[in-house]
Amino acid sequence: MKKTLAVLTLSVQIFSAQNIAQKLDKVTKDLMDSSGTVSSSLSFYVSDENGNFIYEYQGNKGLSTASTQKIFTAGAALETLGKSYTYTTTSSYSGNISGGTLNGNLFISSNGDPTLGSWRYDAYKPENFKKKLIEAIKKSGITKISGDLIIDDSYFDHQTIPGGWPWDDLGNYYGAGVWGINWRENQFDININGTDFKSFSYPLEGVKWLNDLKASGSSDQSLIFTAPHSNVALINGMLPGGKTVTVSGSTPNPPLQLASEVKLWLKESGIELSGKAVTNSQLEIEGKQILEAPKTNVILTYQSPTLDKIVYWFLRKSVNLYGETLIKTLGKEKKGNPSFKSGVAYLREFWKSKGINPNMINFADGSGLSPQNYVAAKAEVQALLYAKKQSWFESYYDGFPVQDNGMKMKSGTMRDTKSFAGYHTAKDGKKYVFSIIINNYQGSGSAELQKILNVLK
Repeated sequence: MKKTLAVLTLSVQIFSAQNIAQKLDKVTKDLMDSSGTVSSSLSFYVSDENGNFIYEYQGNKGLSTASTQKIFTAGAALETLGKSYTYTTTSSYSGNISGGTLNGNLFISSNGDPTLGSWRYDAYKPENFKKKLIEAIKKSGITKISGDLIIDDSYFDHQTIPGGWPWDDLGNYYGAGVWGINWRENQFDININGTDFKSFSYPLEGVKWLNDLKASGSSDQSLIFTAPHSNVALINGMLPGGKTVTVSGSTPNPPLQLASEVKLWLKESGIELSGKAVTNSQLEIEGKQILEAPKTNVILTYQSPTLDKIVYWFLRKSVNLYGETLIKTLGKEKKGNPSFKSGVAYLREFWKSKGINPNMINFADGSGLSPQNYVAAKAEVQALLYAKKQSWFESYYDGFPVQDNGMKMKSGTMRDTKSFAGYHTAKDGKKYVFSIIINNYQGSGSAELQKILNVLK
């Protein structure tokens, strides 16, 4: 009797899986056969929570992923660095303190903390760092600095933007680069009415603007163009007239921005700075010797939120800066080389070691903003399945957003690219792991892909 029941149960499970596969096949082929999809490419793979295959449509085909690329970076970072990993920013000084005067330079250095001055975390906002820094300076007895304020941004290499990122993206908030010192997530906001700048979220240091905006339309169709170390920014496109719209851009020189703000903090606090506020990058550009922050005479050690909290926002709000910082950190920690190329190579090696065919994971960055990322849906499912078995999975899973169709999954959106990857428990209790990617679809793709995934509900 028990044997008969087991066979019957297995038969029902097989029939159910076949039924789901048939439904998925119909809606998938309907989409690909519909008008406007002649040149489209789709990669789709579904398994159950144990990795048992359910459905595939060109699942081995590598396509541009957009932000579902982040599932690989987040998993590798959590396992390699640990969910309790923190970044560290320090302040130290050279010379000596005598009679309240620092006869030397004041330094601020970091190992690339992407959350320094971020607004996303309680107790880690810009004013919190300001308060702790000024308190530390006063506690050390410093009332006057005879030398310079040095922002030591030398921890990473000079390349702040991954190769392959589109120029149209670089000046917008989601195209912010990675520096040895990051500040306010390397992002600023402008309040604009029509074509007129009304206010900035904070004074932007040393940037001059070219404004080619047109007042037209009903939505934000503007683009900001900035480049690392540049003091010229361009904004063009269209913004609706008659109302104020907030547009967000990427800071062209975050370490210099921090330098200018700290200089102001010192003045406000009655601490005299006789010298200038300068970054090590500036010194190099001017042909001068960089000044590394002393390892002794440390007056402040400021820790970032733990990595699990960083990964939460990385996945939940798709913060590209976090992904590229993690890539540089992995390169530095595991290969002794903080370049994007080194970090991306480690990322690929990591997932290859977990059993993913390297031909299905051609990474170009850590966030998915580069259209040169080519990843297969099956590889994304394999990464999700691997993560599910790890001790850090709860931190990973928590970051996945709930999308419009009620399913918990990471999304990716880029020009002519839409993707979803995640986990779903159906009404009948069955648990699915899936990835679906479409390229060159003539439309948003979001509603169409969610319609396919709704079969799993």
